Amino acid sequence: MVKFGASLVALTLLMGSAPGWADPAIAARLRDQALNDPTAYQVLESLTTEIGPRPAGSPAQMRARDWALAKMKALGFTNVHVEPFSKRAWLRDDESAEILSPFPQKLAILGLGNSIPTPPEGITAEVAVVKSLAELKAAPPNAFAGKIVLVNQPMTRTQDGSGYGAAVAARYAPSEASRHGAIAYLTRSISTSTARAPHTGATMYAADAPKIPAGALGVPDADLIEQMTARGPVHLHLLLQSHVVDATAWTISGDVAGSSRPDEVIVVGGHIDSWDPGTGAIDDGAGVAISAAAGHLIAQLPRHPARTIRVVFWGSEETGGSGAAYLDMHKIELDKIVLAGESDLGSDKVYELELPPGAATNPELLPLSSILAPLKIIVAATPATDAGSDVEDIQHAGVPVLALSQDASRYFDYHHSADDTLAIVKKSELNQNVAAWAATLDMVADSDLNFRLVK
Repeated sequence: MVKFGASLVALTLLMGSAPGWADPAIAARLRDQALNDPTAYQVLESLTTEIGPRPAGSPAQMRARDWALAKMKALGFTNVHVEPFSKRAWLRDDESAEILSPFPQKLAILGLGNSIPTPPEGITAEVAVVKSLAELKAAPPNAFAGKIVLVNQPMTRTQDGSGYGAAVAARYAPSEASRHGAIAYLTRSISTSTARAPHTGATMYAADAPKIPAGALGVPDADLIEQMTARGPVHLHLLLQSHVVDATAWTISGDVAGSSRPDEVIVVGGHIDSWDPGTGAIDDGAGVAISAAAGHLIAQLPRHPARTIRVVFWGSEETGGSGAAYLDMHKIELDKIVLAGESDLGSDKVYELELPPGAATNPELLPLSSILAPLKIIVAATPATDAGSDVEDIQHAGVPVLALSQDASRYFDYHHSADDTLAIVKKSELNQNVAAWAATLDMVADSDLNFRLVK
């Protein structure tokens, strides 16, 4: 089967596409053009410089909406519009933390999104350190009565981001601490870095447990507290102020209209909202820039692919809501969305493409293996199961998905922190992403495959 597949790919590339099939030569040209195209970096520089951090519900997100409308139109997209939706938006106010005794020191901290605030005067209490979430769960009832609990659980660095999946549960554990009597909750930042900058992110509360304030400490500060508690009791003062408002968020989209089957739509993009400490360069300005640049290159073709490519900038991924809102707004046309995917793991190189079940070995898309090989991307035999949080709602409603997996080895050094800025983006790797998306989108948008039926 391997020899047959390789021969078919070579034959297809030599002879061109079959009638009604995508032309691999066009996809290859898009790939090569993207590697030297400045569009993605220019879009990302513009977003991070002119708008900066963009939490949902903030004035900056309103500026991001207007920026996105103008940018999409300038890049040649059609049907450019906004889709507003309502949400409760969590916004950060004054925050601080310090060790009062035995050795006074200020700490680097960020409140976790959706956390309740401390009282205006803050909380002063002894801290109890556990080395893992499992240790917290196994503690006796009321083991931490009246204390601040710190879970100091390290995260493992992995290429595929699985280390994050294993570690991030600690960010969602304030209710576990409150069940054991804690009056506040801290976690070691969910990060692979040893830099002091803390990493925020959303948390959540269980309905059957008291709500307590929750924050994330910089990795060295979490270790410092653990080292101090080995000598004796440590007391902290914690101030985490925030407020919640009724807000409007906006998802923005634009089309590369299909040439012969425009009512069949492929939905791709990134989320335009971000956390507030940095400028949201890799989370997820990069996804916005990559998808916009890929769509822009395809829009410049003399003949567009058969299907419409819709580039979407989702409006509230970090604190939730945009995926569900997108499903609600488009549920009557889900049968017209033939494929969906999202770029939301930074700007480092893509190493793997996953397609819907059966698509990778279908003769129409077999040339993708050869097209993506110069980019050092493999087409996986396994189907895509996770294509991004903004598309998971339409995925669960039956829309097939694809995933271009990025190297996440250093992503979690910066994600959700003050270091998420343009300075950490590598232009060549950003362009490699654009090349992968442009070539892949051209092939799937010009194919005849029904991704719901191919097996």
